[in-house]
Amino acid sequence: MLSKALPQPCSGAGGDVHCRRGAQAASPRSVVGVAGGAGRRGGVGGRLVASVAGERSEALHTAAVAGGQHHVNGSAVAGMDKLVTSTVGKSTNILWHDCPIGQPERQKLLNQKGCVVWITGLSGSGKSTLACALSRELYSRGHLTYILDGDNLRHGLNRDLSFEAKDRAENIRRVGEVAKIFADAGLICIASLISPYRSDRSGCRNLLHNSSFIEVFLNVPLEVCEARDPKGLYKLARAGKIKGKRTKKSTVFAYLLQFLLWQSSAGFTGIDDPYEPPSDCEIVIHCKAGDCATPKSMADKVVTYLEANGFLQE
Repeated sequence: MLSKALPQPCSGAGGDVHCRRGAQAASPRSVVGVAGGAGRRGGVGGRLVASVAGERSEALHTAAVAGGQHHVNGSAVAGMDKLVTSTVGKSTNILWHDCPIGQPERQKLLNQKGCVVWITGLSGSGKSTLACALSRELYSRGHLTYILDGDNLRHGLNRDLSFEAKDRAENIRRVGEVAKIFADAGLICIASLISPYRSDRSGCRNLLHNSSFIEVFLNVPLEVCEARDPKGLYKLARAGKIKGKRTKKSTVFAYLLQFLLWQSSAGFTGIDDPYEPPSDCEIVIHCKAGDCATPKSMADKVVTYLEANGFLQE
């Protein structure tokens, strides 16, 4: 289990590093219990119940057992007359299996605490650059990391998703679930994505212990990002080749239609698609025209936070 992060003082206006305030939320954990008696596991007449805390099980399905035994992964479980499984989303008849080697054992092996460093910001703000610099710095200190880069993931895992709002939400959900697995494995997972919507980022935060989700906001003005334009996307957006659907009508109905189309269209973040900056993230790194920190300096700020909150030691 991860220990609760120590609260950090927040800087004043204009500071580089800010700390998230608020109570630590309980982490969703898998819960396996036996109905029909406390402390019993597989006793006569008992039921093995599996569910995931924080996720509402839509239905419980009971599997009939012949001869007082039930086959789980091909093995007969003696003494069980009923095995209760769950429905989560569209997945039915599923059962969570716990193993004796868990996150604490993996963290001890790696001498670090699993967490997710979620880097968000406009296109061209330096997210991938920071992710690589941070991974390199932690590697030099003997820590195991893995980068989940937004563009890289769209080459494989998320290649079936567009940039429309619905698909963007699914993109972030998938990355959050993968990041959660890496953190559970004891790795320091560095996720580098625009992730423009607060609700999507909050959904990923809620998958983990609050203290093990570290949101890093690269607060870089649009004009600076557009001047960099490493992939030429701003130029395409300004030319109207990447844009959301609009209407020029001025009626109230047309404005409503415009808003709905805007929410569902594949615009370019910062130009005709919104970016919602974090309101309460752990780290903010500011950059102004002619005054931007080096990648090494930005990485050091994140490493300092990880050290202060105990993530770089078991």
